[in-house]
Amino acid sequence: MTLSHSQELQRTQNINMLIIGIAGGSGSGKTTVVKAITEQLKDKVTVIPQDSYYKDLSHATEEEKRVHNFDHPDSIDFELLRHQLKELRDGKSVDQPVYSYITCGRSKTETVRVNPTDIIIVEGILIFTDPKLRKLMDIKIFVDADDDDRLMRVMSRDIVERGKTVEWVIERYSNTVKPMYLQFIEPSKRYADVIVPQGGHNKVAIDMISARIEKDLSKQK
Repeated sequence: MTLSHSQELQRTQNINMLIIGIAGGSGSGKTTVVKAITEQLKDKVTVIPQDSYYKDLSHATEEEKRVHNFDHPDSIDFELLRHQLKELRDGKSVDQPVYSYITCGRSKTETVRVNPTDIIIVEGILIFTDPKLRKLMDIKIFVDADDDDRLMRVMSRDIVERGKTVEWVIERYSNTVKPMYLQFIEPSKRYADVIVPQGGHNKVAIDMISARIEKDLSKQK
């Protein structure tokens, strides 16, 4: 685990809250790290997935959906994500969108009610590419993993969970996932306060991060 210099927390909010960003490439193990931290800190944590804030493509043709680049920063509704994060920081509940990878659109009838908690974790591949979003974060964590490991996880996830074919996954990885990782995601690693190698299997790093979060949270009480 690589640590940058410690940052002093500057809080102007009405409630005590830590906002933590966890980024990394597709299949790097971000979700595993988030789950491990959440299990240690339990009901103190609310997770805000970047994937809920993909722009609505329900109006697009099937071909437009097929070739859409989900790994480009322009695919994310950062304005809504920042707004809802600020609302939570100010002690207000928000209605998080529900996004479907099958329809490539937001639900018209369903949202997820999210209430403020001591710790908010924002998780996603592109969250460090937006400067305004980064400024809202107290701790920024980048989860790193080998390219081969990430490809295997992406294939498993997209085929099993998202109903994609092997050919579609390989084509997308070669034409979109890997190039966008090199162009946007990997360079955003320089903004991280903590870099976690070996993805979600790095228990030492996860334990250290959880301890640091508890310490920073106690300072605000």
